[in-house]
Amino acid sequence: MKKSGILNSHIAKVLADLGHTDYIVIADIGLPVPEGVPKIDLALTYGVPSFRDVVQAIAADMEIEQITIAEEMIGQNRETFTYMQREFGNIPLSTCSHEQFKRHSQQAKVIIRTGESRPYANCILHAGVYFGAEAQK
Repeated sequence: MKKSGILNSHIAKVLADLGHTDYIVIADIGLPVPEGVPKIDLALTYGVPSFRDVVQAIAADMEIEQITIAEEMIGQNRETFTYMQREFGNIPLSTCSHEQFKRHSQQAKVIIRTGESRPYANCILHAGVYFGAEAQK
């Protein structure tokens, strides 16, 4: 049995299988899931689990090279945008229109649906390369 990190077996497998430049989407309750893209549905009730909770858990277990959000988040969900800037200020943050975001999601390895009910609480997490502490020596 795992001692720490992501305990959800589906998410743990997706993270273990990611290669450099692969990406996953963390989504609110309203983001459509394109045909053919696997969905891991964590939504229990409105707001549970929150976008923040899911992003934090996954970020702790994933090497993230870049994050993409819809530019609409900036004006229509300022609180989440501020959170993303504060928590991930050391990772490049790019924006695109919500329509472009939905097109990008068609190539995601998985979409993880949260219970988040605030608008535009979605992000694409692009996988980086982690060589581990041993490679740093």
